[in-house]
Amino acid sequence: MKASTLQDKFIQIRSNKLFEMFVVTVIIFSALLVGAKTYEMSENIYSIAKFLDWFISAFFLTEITIRFMAEHRKRDFFRSFWNIFDTLIVIISLIPADNTELALVARLVRVFRVLRMISIIPELRILLVSLIKAMPQLGYVMLLMFIIFYIYAAVGSTLFATINPDLWGNIIISLLTLFRVMTFEDWTDVMYETMEVFPLSWIFYLSFIFFTAFAFLNMVIGIVVNVMEQENANARAEALEEEGEPSLKEISLQISQLQRQILTINDRKDS
Repeated sequence: MKASTLQDKFIQIRSNKLFEMFVVTVIIFSALLVGAKTYEMSENIYSIAKFLDWFISAFFLTEITIRFMAEHRKRDFFRSFWNIFDTLIVIISLIPADNTELALVARLVRVFRVLRMISIIPELRILLVSLIKAMPQLGYVMLLMFIIFYIYAAVGSTLFATINPDLWGNIIISLLTLFRVMTFEDWTDVMYETMEVFPLSWIFYLSFIFFTAFAFLNMVIGIVVNVMEQENANARAEALEEEGEPSLKEISLQISQLQRQILTINDRKDS
């Protein structure tokens, strides 16, 4: 009974919005502390910063422990990728490596504490998961974009290499120049330079911008938005299941069962 009561308290703390906000605040403060350490510090300020760093590490360890103790089945805690990620970040940041050869690694690990914002805030998790799940589809778009890049780079290197070898000297440099054109970084200067020799070269640039900056960019946005909508729908369904309310799939199954029952009753009446 006491163990159950203690676990209920851990669950209440984990679900408390103020506690979640405080965790987010500590994560942000941790990121600011990492940035502050890049400046010159006096010994006193450095000692305070070091103490705050250990306090943050101890707080994160406490927060992970609360989340672990609030789990009904402890083994389920490590089935979540985010729980494993948070635990690794916290454990590695506890290793005293400030005055050793691993000091640089220790600082880098503390920088990654900022990523804990993703595991704490559900909306950020949905964004990251959507981006990862969209990668296979985005890969084909990127492959097609590279093909267009390569064709235009070959054409540009062939036509414009004598005009400006620094921009069109070979295929690699041409690819970098086209990336500059796609990002609209002084691309008109590049175009006007070639137009002095090839007046119709504006067709080359405008068609390339249409394919890459407009068409392919909109395709990427469409794929990511579509996956995000699916992830949001899954998150809403999981929230309904946690609250004990029927999901849309369960409702549709119940409707189909009722329809079959009505059809069966009507068949019996007809017979």
